[in-house]
Amino acid sequence: MPDGLYECDALAWSDQQADLLRRIAAGERLNEAVDWANVIEEVQDVGLSDLRACESLIQQAISHLLKLHAWPDSRASEHWRDEVGTFLDDAGRRFTPSMRERIDVSELFARALRRARSARDDTGRPRLLPEHCPYTLDNLLDRDFDVDTLAVTGWIQPSSAWPLETPAGTLPWCCPAFPPGTARRRAARSRR
Repeated sequence: MPDGLYECDALAWSDQQADLLRRIAAGERLNEAVDWANVIEEVQDVGLSDLRACESLIQQAISHLLKLHAWPDSRASEHWRDEVGTFLDDAGRRFTPSMRERIDVSELFARALRRARSARDDTGRPRLLPEHCPYTLDNLLDRDFDVDTLAVTGWIQPSSAWPLETPAGTLPWCCPAFPPGTARRRAARSRR
């Protein structure tokens, strides 16, 4: 569009373009040109924005799951459990089938792992964290997920090639710190 409205006032530009598209859809022939290049870019950005939001929620959930595993006795553990539930519920609502092939859970795990390794807690030294992603997208988006199972007991996958040995005096990361099912998502919701 020659007047540069797209660059200086995106809201006015989007109102103008929506009006033009409605008029075209109604069959009106227009002398005004639709800013097709930017309209196409914006339409594509809408989908990418939803994808990035869903990825961000999943990454935040994984980060909190890693913290729950590293410091199960932390005063923040209940907060982390609630956050995992909230993040995964929100990710599930935003998720669409077309996102499945674009969400790389291993990459999201790697980012969350970097954050978890730099985190600190006053309850002492963290437990050993896994090097490889133990989750699938289906694990994380399962409507009946159990936070404790995801955080601790549900991490071993038969195809895993990494060792389970840990330094002397530490628990392996796959050992349950608390019984599975103690903080189901439904229970977390009832406390809110």
